[in-house]
Amino acid sequence: MTEPRIAVAVVTMGNRPAQVDALLGSVAKQDLTPDRIVIVGNGCPLPEFAERLGLPGEITLIELDENLGCPGGRNAALARLREFGDVDIVVDLDDDGLLVEADVLRRVRDLYAADDRLGIVGFRIADEHGETQQRHVPRVGKSDPLKGGYVTGFLGGGHALRMAMLDETGDWPAEFFFAHEETDLAWRAADADWRILYAPELLLQHPKTSPARHAIYYRVNARNRVWLTRRRLPLALVPVHLGIWTLLTLARTRSRAGLRAWFGGFLEGVRDPAGERRPMRWRTVWRLCRLGRPPVI
Repeated sequence: MTEPRIAVAVVTMGNRPAQVDALLGSVAKQDLTPDRIVIVGNGCPLPEFAERLGLPGEITLIELDENLGCPGGRNAALARLREFGDVDIVVDLDDDGLLVEADVLRRVRDLYAADDRLGIVGFRIADEHGETQQRHVPRVGKSDPLKGGYVTGFLGGGHALRMAMLDETGDWPAEFFFAHEETDLAWRAADADWRILYAPELLLQHPKTSPARHAIYYRVNARNRVWLTRRRLPLALVPVHLGIWTLLTLARTRSRAGLRAWFGGFLEGVRDPAGERRPMRWRTVWRLCRLGRPPVI
C-alpha cells in the first residue's frame, strides 16, 4: 500500500484572523504531518503563521492581488503545488473551520492509499454543537449525516482531492467565483470514472451559516446553475434541470429582491459565455441516478 503525500490548502480574505489561527493550530496538532501547507491570501496580505503557531511541514504563502473567489484562490494553491511536484492529495479547508480530531489527515491518507480510483473525499460539516445542516449532507432528502458511502457530490468547506484526478478533469471553474463550483468538479470527476466518497468520520467543525449571507448569493447562484447545465449536461436534460430549480426557487424564496436578483442572474447565465461545453455521458447520468442523485435535482 503506497502512502500518498498530503498537502493542506487554506484560502482566506484576511477578515477572519482568529479563525485562521485556530484552524492552522488544529492542523499543527494532526498526528500526520502534512508534506506542505499552502495559505492563499485572496486579495489580501498574509501574516507569518509558521513560527507563531508551530506549524509543521513546508509552509507556502501566496498573496493574490485581487479576490478571485474561492475556486480561483484554490486554483492558485494547486498551481503552486504542481510547481513543487511532490504532493498527491490536497486537503482544502474553509478558513473558519476547525479539525476537532487529530487523526483526520492520517485517515485521508489511508483512504486514498486503499483505492487508486478514489478521486474526492468529502468531510462531514458540523457546528460546535455537533449538528449537521441537511444542506451539508450530499444526498437528496433527509439523510443521516453519519451515513457514509459513495455519493455524487461533496462539500466545499472540507474535502480532499487527488492531484492525478485534477490533471485529468481540470481544476476548479474559476469563473464561477462562488456557488456550484463543487458540482461542476464532481460531475467531471464522475464522468472520468473517479469515485467520490462521503466520509462522515472526517469532521470539520464549522459555524452554522446560510449561503444567502453573501450579498451576491441569489444572482451568482442562478447564473452559475445555468452555466453548470450548459457546460456539463446532455442537451435533453438542460431544460429539465433548470425547470425543476426554477420551481424550487419560486417555492422557497420569500424575498422579492432575492427573486429579482435570481432571475437577473439566470438571464446572465443564458446570455453570457459559459465556458467549454463538455457534457457528461449518458452512462454517467445513469451512474449518478444509481447513486441516488440524478443530475436534474
